[in-house]
Amino acid sequence: MANRIVLNNVSYHGAGAVAEIGNELSAHGCKKVFIASGNHVVKSGQIDSILNALKEKGMEYTIFTDIKPNPTIENVQAGVAAFKAFGADSIVCVGGGSVMDTAKAIGVIITNPEFADVRSLEGVAPTKNHAVFTIAVPTTAGTAAEVTINYVITDVERKRKFVCVDVHDIPDVAIVDPDMMLSMPESLTAATGMDALTHAIEGYTTAAAWQMTDMFHLEAIRLISANLRAAQKNDPEGRKGMALGQYIAGMGFSNVGLGIAHSMAHTLGAVYDTPHGVACAMMLPIVMEYNADATGEKYREIARAMGVKGVDDMNQSEYRAAAIEAVKKLSADVGIPAKLDKLKEEDLDFLAQSAAADACAPGNPKPATVEDFKALFRKIM
Repeated sequence: MANRIVLNNVSYHGAGAVAEIGNELSAHGCKKVFIASGNHVVKSGQIDSILNALKEKGMEYTIFTDIKPNPTIENVQAGVAAFKAFGADSIVCVGGGSVMDTAKAIGVIITNPEFADVRSLEGVAPTKNHAVFTIAVPTTAGTAAEVTINYVITDVERKRKFVCVDVHDIPDVAIVDPDMMLSMPESLTAATGMDALTHAIEGYTTAAAWQMTDMFHLEAIRLISANLRAAQKNDPEGRKGMALGQYIAGMGFSNVGLGIAHSMAHTLGAVYDTPHGVACAMMLPIVMEYNADATGEKYREIARAMGVKGVDDMNQSEYRAAAIEAVKKLSADVGIPAKLDKLKEEDLDFLAQSAAADACAPGNPKPATVEDFKALFRKIM
């Protein structure tokens, strides 16, 4: 079987990289730009340098901010209507994963209008056309949505999140500028950073992992482990390391999938509106314990990448425990809670069924039954 790698056509990295946005839009003949962003990003002036760049190029733009932290079908449909009303020819999304996921769905529906109901995009939808020309500018270091072929939308009516996997949704250009991440509060830095670590570890251990993606994921684990604590304190070098680490993780997991830590996190987000990165951080060490006997020697390399000393002198049981403990310590150090007070026993049937049906579940290195999911969820009660 052939292994496929899909990445952005172009990506820019480093402080000041946003200066390239006007040039890229001009090169592609764009004149009317639909900007998807968050209210806080717009009000803080974080987006001003981008707006000025568009003005200098004589481009018109409209700004769309009707996007929830866990974006909904309604958010996407409102964005499609706003895009059409403005007569836009391109998208620039500036924000975290919620903004970029919404923009991906909008861009795909504009060129594939038969999927306007949004629900039909779930899974691997048979879209025919690439999304409209899109530039993605992350303001958080975690989701790597700017380089992935995945996005997640919440179905409020059915209390579930659904994952869409489509090579046609990947942004044409990614602008990964750590300066755009400097205003992230400590709690968001922690949550998105742990989401990135979950991407890297699940991508490294997923059933479809192979040599090239292993290379990406191990380097991502190293960078995230070395830089998240400093990034939370807004250290510029820490921000730079996290910006790169989360992007590299996305290069990997986008192409091989994830596992049940993400399946369970999606479900917690849909039912309790739990921030995705927080849910991932809670579930990751629990799922690592569950998966340990199906991962061969990989936990030794995870422990090594996380800075654990003496792993070559440890037996398999010891290095597996060391890798899990390193994850728990990093999560605790950046202030992620280990328990979810909202979680109730009477919700477990629905949560477990939803997690089992999630698109990330098949990639887990070890199968999980509905009863397994219930037992795993109980560990954060």
